[in-house]
Amino acid sequence: MKSAVLQLPGLNRDRDMIAALTKISGHAPVTIWQTETSLPDVDLIVIPGGFSYGDYLRCGAIAARMPVMQAVKAAAERGVKVLGVCNGFQILLEAGLLPGALMRNASLKFVCREIKLEVVNAETDFTRAYAKGQIIRCPVAHHDGNYFADAETLKTIEGNGQVVFRYAEGTNPNGSINDIAGVINDKGNVLGMMPHPENLIEAAHGGNDGRGIFASALDVIAA
Repeated sequence: MKSAVLQLPGLNRDRDMIAALTKISGHAPVTIWQTETSLPDVDLIVIPGGFSYGDYLRCGAIAARMPVMQAVKAAAERGVKVLGVCNGFQILLEAGLLPGALMRNASLKFVCREIKLEVVNAETDFTRAYAKGQIIRCPVAHHDGNYFADAETLKTIEGNGQVVFRYAEGTNPNGSINDIAGVINDKGNVLGMMPHPENLIEAAHGGNDGRGIFASALDVIAA
């Protein structure tokens, strides 16, 4: 399957994401710059982490209004899979592609450490390599990862199975409501998550717990 990685000023995880997609699929993804208004024919679009536009206004707010995001929205509406990690998650929320918001960490401090994730929904195109309830390791690095949604939205996403990942075993690093670490849209093709699975895909990283997300999305066998 073909993949693409968005490149925006201030994002600093694009190389990590390109390496992960290349290692797992065997094919290098195409890269897409912020000013592009059309996208190549791909099956998966990934928005990596970092600090797009210096996180001015709100994290992801400026990036969400770049020309390329209109093309991403159109692709998502056609059913193309979209994955946003960390700042990518923030961008997807600001662009209206996912419900809820990400606020400042409850500690008001930048958090960089390994946490544990529970796979809440293993029936998505991003989680088929896992089992429901499986606990995996994953690193986080963010300052604004505190997921919040109003009561009605929260009830909807919980009831629809749109909560895909939760922080597990008391490792919630940011105060996210209901320990939510990752959510998917109601169509099931747009996933946003705060943890960085691209940094735990091979032995050199100390484990491969994050590999299943990419293997699922790219429709390859997880190793």
